[in-house]
Amino acid sequence: MPTHPADRAADVLLRPFSVGRLHLPNRVIMAPMTREFSPDGVPGEDVARYYARRAAGGVGLIITEGTYVGHASAGTSARVPHFHGDRALAGWSEVAAAVHREGGRIVPQLWHVGMERTAGNPPEPEAPPIGPSGIGLDGNRTGRAMTQADIDNVVAAYALAAAQAEALGFDGVEIHGGHGYLIDQFLWSHTNHRTDGYGGDIVRRTRFAAEIVAACRAAVSDDFPISFRLSQWKLRNFQAQIARTPEELEAILTLLSEAGADVFHCSTRRFHQPEFADSDLNLAGWAKKVSGKPAISVGSVGLSNEFFQVFAGELASVTDILGLLDRMERGEFELIAVGRALLGDPEWLNKIVSGRADELAPFHLGLLGNLH
Repeated sequence: MPTHPADRAADVLLRPFSVGRLHLPNRVIMAPMTREFSPDGVPGEDVARYYARRAAGGVGLIITEGTYVGHASAGTSARVPHFHGDRALAGWSEVAAAVHREGGRIVPQLWHVGMERTAGNPPEPEAPPIGPSGIGLDGNRTGRAMTQADIDNVVAAYALAAAQAEALGFDGVEIHGGHGYLIDQFLWSHTNHRTDGYGGDIVRRTRFAAEIVAACRAAVSDDFPISFRLSQWKLRNFQAQIARTPEELEAILTLLSEAGADVFHCSTRRFHQPEFADSDLNLAGWAKKVSGKPAISVGSVGLSNEFFQVFAGELASVTDILGLLDRMERGEFELIAVGRALLGDPEWLNKIVSGRADELAPFHLGLLGNLH
């Protein structure tokens, strides 16, 4: 095992990885991060340049910011990109081509905000917030409970977006099932009070997510990879849990695996924190253990604090990644997603593995307004 930090990082991070038709030159992924730089939902040349620059910096895979699927209640901003409609899809085609020209790989993250939609907001001002029970993350009933027709329409919208991603030449697709958005609202007992086949115990609460995964799998080629992003924490509720035990997590992931998910992207605020008592494994480590599927970890990699502290005005200082390397050497998870560190420095990976970590700059909120 190499002893110099850069050599050790190269040995761990630059190993190739494959799933389905997707072949990655290394284990580092650009994490999905909402930017709102797409007026009217259409990604332009600046978005293509932004992603292409990170591809040129050497990351193995780019997962795009969340993109709204083609359902009226899916979004809550006019500047978040869509993954439907001729203009938006043409823009995404250019983004994928720009990343591929730099030798990169890219998958879109498909998103429906559900009850996190603000009534009256674009892109469809008349569309109501909808969710499993019309209940928001704060416990208040501020939207409409979904009918079976609503459920069927949303499932179809995800499947169509997945098929369009393959047709546009993307390298896979990710389904956003975390952070308290629509799919996660079905998974979490606090927002899912249904008494039909989509509510109740953990198996029934997973049905909606599994139907979306299965519909996407049926809409794309067998070797077209599907990643499913999940989290325990929710917006404004960092202590929330969809799975209180490893057994409950296994029940969720077994259903999603059987439906066709190939990879589990496990969102945590700090990757180094254990998920359950009596084990050092984080959420990605547990996902791999109970599902047998490859797992992506994420959360404050290479920085001194987590992202909500940055939004409170705190500087995120650069830190070493020795703890990350320890976990990856043990095989706890296969892939690591990096967010803010790559926003601050597109050359993050190249600097880490070439002994230039001292050139990395701290991340601060002011960078968000001038990203390219």
